[in-house]
Amino acid sequence: MAVTQNVLFDVQGPRGRRISAALNVLGVLLAAALAWIVLSELAEKGQLDAAKWSPLLTARTWENFLLPGLWDTIRLSVTVTMLSVVFGLVFGLGRLSQLGPVRWVSTVVVEFFRAVPVLVMMIFFYLGIGRAGLVEPSNVPFWAVVLGLMFYNGSVIAELIRSGVHQLPKGQREAGLVIGLTPARSLRLIELPQALTAMLPSLVSQFVVILKDTALGYIITYPELLASGRRLGSGDGNILQTLFVVALVFVLINKPAEGPLAAEEATV
Repeated sequence: MAVTQNVLFDVQGPRGRRISAALNVLGVLLAAALAWIVLSELAEKGQLDAAKWSPLLTARTWENFLLPGLWDTIRLSVTVTMLSVVFGLVFGLGRLSQLGPVRWVSTVVVEFFRAVPVLVMMIFFYLGIGRAGLVEPSNVPFWAVVLGLMFYNGSVIAELIRSGVHQLPKGQREAGLVIGLTPARSLRLIELPQALTAMLPSLVSQFVVILKDTALGYIITYPELLASGRRLGSGDGNILQTLFVVALVFVLINKPAEGPLAAEEATV
């Protein structure tokens, strides 16, 4: 009979299992007590009244605020995702180049944009593009958010590609060289496809980060979902309830990403 061994921790005995069960029950009771206290305070302050929540069920709320904000969020995240993947592939391969100058320039670019806070880049591009008059004033917030998120997340993807290729067995490149491929062609045709497959969970996680970070756009007046929710809640006097619904929408649109992550983790 095959014996399975858990490499993370020793299997608990009867006493350990009883202690763990007791701690789990205690944790649930504490969480329930905390939830009861919070809900009681909200009810006492009138935050659970139907009048606070009913405006969120109207067609006006969704047609004029939440759905337009959701569309702007999705449009922005799709644009950033595509540009970030292109940026990451270019500079990730640049960091793996056999040419010293290309590798050095790619490393400097990636490390710089990974170190600069996303919000700082958004504000910089917002002010720079606006003063330069490169696009229509109404499109300045969109492109400022796109560039800020693209440079940061593209740099993270570039580093994922570099580390993914380096984690492959050395025999992959050696096999490519044996059959007559140059190092560059071996990288593109053999190593990169395997690295992309291996780092798929990390890539999906980064796409989720992109989607969530679009909420930073409200600081530079981009009308994404959070900004639309704040405007709606401020007007109706139910900002807490509106932000709860906005958070729920973010959870629902991020939920599909759990499928590929769970499937990949199940194979590990």
